[in-house]
Amino acid sequence: MPDLFLHNSRTRRKERFEPVDPSHVRMYVCGPTVYDLAHVGNARPAVVYDVLARLLRRLYPKVTYARNLTDVEDKINARAADLGIPIETLTERTTADYHADVAALGVLPPDVEPRATGHIPEMIAIVQRLIASGHAYEAQGHVLFAVSSFAEYGKLSGRSADELLAGARVEVAPYKRDPGDFVLWKPSPPGLPGWDSPWGRGRPGWHIECSAMSWRHLGETFDIHGGGTDLIFPHHENEVAQSLCAFPGSQFARYWVHNGMLLVDGVKMSKSLGNFTTLRDALRRAPGEVLRFLLLRTHYRSTPDFSEGAIDEAKKELDRFYRALEKFPDPGGDPEGQIVPDQVMDALCDDLNTPLALSAMHAQADAALAGDLQAAAGLRAAGHLMGLLTQTPDAWFHGAADDSDTIEAAIQERMAARKTRDFARADAIRADLAARGIVLEDGPGGTTWRRAS
Repeated sequence: MPDLFLHNSRTRRKERFEPVDPSHVRMYVCGPTVYDLAHVGNARPAVVYDVLARLLRRLYPKVTYARNLTDVEDKINARAADLGIPIETLTERTTADYHADVAALGVLPPDVEPRATGHIPEMIAIVQRLIASGHAYEAQGHVLFAVSSFAEYGKLSGRSADELLAGARVEVAPYKRDPGDFVLWKPSPPGLPGWDSPWGRGRPGWHIECSAMSWRHLGETFDIHGGGTDLIFPHHENEVAQSLCAFPGSQFARYWVHNGMLLVDGVKMSKSLGNFTTLRDALRRAPGEVLRFLLLRTHYRSTPDFSEGAIDEAKKELDRFYRALEKFPDPGGDPEGQIVPDQVMDALCDDLNTPLALSAMHAQADAALAGDLQAAAGLRAAGHLMGLLTQTPDAWFHGAADDSDTIEAAIQERMAARKTRDFARADAIRADLAARGIVLEDGPGGTTWRRAS
């Protein structure tokens, strides 16, 4: 197997990956804050680190991949209040929605999915360590990390002291010794989540949550910490500071891997621009495998563009791969035992170069279309490694043969919705069917359907 190289944000260069323990690789990735439906930008890290975890499992005998859920946070409190529902109801519903949406992208569950609310004792223990060592202090019911106590603060993000202060958007508070000090623990009034602590009833700050969860499940020092570039500062910078100060002599995360942000029609996604797109809506526009392919067509460190044109291109490329497999039935067996072409493995081991890997898969498809059985097997094995080509060609092009009753029932429901002028529901049904590759055609004689070719 080739050596794995990853771009380490901490050193700002591509490095050979050398795990702490080659018999057990450990990776932590910041997961969602569960207060609303995931948007298409949230799909990027879910897919990127899913591929990285799959690759690591090919290279090493044991991998523990932890991706957390933030289920205590001010956004959650505000959203639950707006909806008039209990916080637990909101977080459970949103967690289920997230699981369903990323599963539609072919994202496998992580080995461990810790929730912040299940790790309050670990958070309190870390805060106590920081106070005892002089890196944190209590003030008016708050506990804050003293950034001046950590000489390497700002090293991960590469920011100067002025840039750190400007970028942190810190709360100006009279109880802070320094404006850049950040909250580890804060008071909770009645009606908001809170836990008993040495500093009174309160709740954790956001940053301490990930330090506590990674410590419990992966140890003081682990191999890879992943997330989006938007998390480098302040979240990851603060994680580094509090973890290294709480556990002197540790390294916390040895390799920091960050994915670039997603653009929508060439610009940053924003509700104010009207281009904010939930993953649920995107899945109504295209099958999950197409969206996954779209995200993998661009290197994880760059910025892919989510647009109708990009969706169409991804669909055409996947069509070509499935055409290449049509004449060669899947022999079955353990997919992990299939031999992935060297060119694909080399590309993925070179800082997860998925565009180059897909290019190598096109070469395999060329040979398979010319009748090469071995090339078809290599294409299928490469697809499995990248979470692609999970269907049979017949199912991809024509769909399952036994779902006609379900489709007809949906058409009848849509007709009933139109009769009652519930056009939003009617449109939603059409969109759901379109996401499954079903095209509806309304005519004088009623509605007929066909599978998209």
